[in-house]
Amino acid sequence: MNRKQTKQIGTVVLNGIEYYRTRIKGSDGKRIALYARTIAELEEKIDETREQLLNNTFRRASPTVKEYCEKWLLMQSANVRQTTLTDYTSKVKNYIIKPLGNMYMSDVTLDDIRMALIPVSKKSASVYKSVNILLKCIFTSAKESKVINNNPTLNLSAKGGGIPQEDREPLTDEQVDKLLNTVKDLPPYVFVMIGLYAGLRREEILALKWDSVFLNTEAPYLTVCRAWHTEHNRPVILDELKTTAAHRDIPLPDCLAECLREAKAKSKSEYVVSNREGNPLSYTQFRQLWAYIVTRTAKERHYYRYENGERVKHTVTPVLGEKAAHNGKVVYSLDFTVTPHQLRHTYITNLIHASVDPKTVQYLAGHESSKITMDIYAKVKYNKPQELAVVLDGVFSMWNENPNNKADIS
Repeated sequence: MNRKQTKQIGTVVLNGIEYYRTRIKGSDGKRIALYARTIAELEEKIDETREQLLNNTFRRASPTVKEYCEKWLLMQSANVRQTTLTDYTSKVKNYIIKPLGNMYMSDVTLDDIRMALIPVSKKSASVYKSVNILLKCIFTSAKESKVINNNPTLNLSAKGGGIPQEDREPLTDEQVDKLLNTVKDLPPYVFVMIGLYAGLRREEILALKWDSVFLNTEAPYLTVCRAWHTEHNRPVILDELKTTAAHRDIPLPDCLAECLREAKAKSKSEYVVSNREGNPLSYTQFRQLWAYIVTRTAKERHYYRYENGERVKHTVTPVLGEKAAHNGKVVYSLDFTVTPHQLRHTYITNLIHASVDPKTVQYLAGHESSKITMDIYAKVKYNKPQELAVVLDGVFSMWNENPNNKADIS
């Protein structure tokens, strides 16, 4: 304790007991009184209080996780697409702010982050990886801006986290026929046809307008130039696509061209797929559209009803070929499940089976990276043991007949 501080020490009698007393100024400018029976004890209290005040001052200078995340998202809004920002905002709010938001950025440790990631590990592997990347970006930005002294995410790994998504196999020709027969006169028919025979992504189909569909040219085609997404369940149509490669012209096979001609003749909307008012679908409306397919699958499913004030679980076990008990218009005609992305995967797979070269497949699929195309291409093209066996038999037959060829083959 310095001399100036020692001179400020006095004594006071409380309840008949004499105490040493001093006052130090708090961070808010107000004086804090400290009492002790001995000078040494008072000195310890002074040191502890000063350290506490210093920590509190530092915490006030350090924003909370919520405050900094909101600032970081605002900074990202100038550099990323609106759909990307919407995705960032959702993940940051649900998986970062929710568990860590009230903590100061300077107080967050690696253990805190790992604890926050436990609920995320129950989600898909892609969500888990995305949240990991966001955490690293946010805390790295804070470190570079000198908001924090140490980055707790330096040793954070996304490996092995989340639930791996099962690979969706492309639909077989038989399954395609069953699906089209099932939805032929139902609202999702046009959506399904575009997915199967043009390979568009869901957001590309739902943003497709008739001004981008050219049916009267010598070779009919459509242009992908818009993207659909939703904000608070409301549709937003963007002229900015996922990547530059997503902007492409897709030739239309005869079956799809004819389907679109019939749909256009009946349409009163500028959108190829629209709601009753002619507007693009909301997220809820798209789910209702896809429900026409889901409800016709012979797959056990569950629903809940409140009975006598209690939530009761009911199970439906459809039988293929039978009608739904509560809706005679619904026939369980599909013995497989199907997702919107599976339509696109089927289109790409069929291109590969037709021996379309990888670069053309990449263009038609709208893949920015050839690695994505080649990964799919290799999996489809070279996962046919019966065909590869013929090739290998030819190679090794030649090898055995002429041993001198071994060096050439290697």
